[in-house]
Amino acid sequence: MPDYGTGRCDFPAGSAEALYRSVHDRLYALPDATRVYVGHDYQPNGRPLAFETTIGESKRDNVQLRAETTLEDFVDFRTRRDATLLPPRLILLSLQVNIAAGRLPTPEGNGKRYLKLPLNHLGRDE
Repeated sequence: MPDYGTGRCDFPAGSAEALYRSVHDRLYALPDATRVYVGHDYQPNGRPLAFETTIGESKRDNVQLRAETTLEDFVDFRTRRDATLLPPRLILLSLQVNIAAGRLPTPEGNGKRYLKLPLNHLGRDE
């Protein structure tokens, strides 16, 4: 949503430059009236849940990436901001599915699928 900004770029294979180019070269090239349905809404400042914006609104009002934002400014901002963020609580589980393009792990001998966590996922050797 324009009042929240863009997604972070510090996950595996993430790239602030690639995000910028994707938004500017593909999305912002669409007509301003194009409707966009967002996948996440974090409701900044307690505003009601929203799920739709337009390309024009985003180009004009996105707090992190407006139409006039330069590549250098966006990459600098995203790199500095992402360095201050903690990993999401479920990052290790979600990466296992995201990296596999949404495919769940192969069932094990008992027929069940498992997402796995390394024992030292908190940086401790256990």
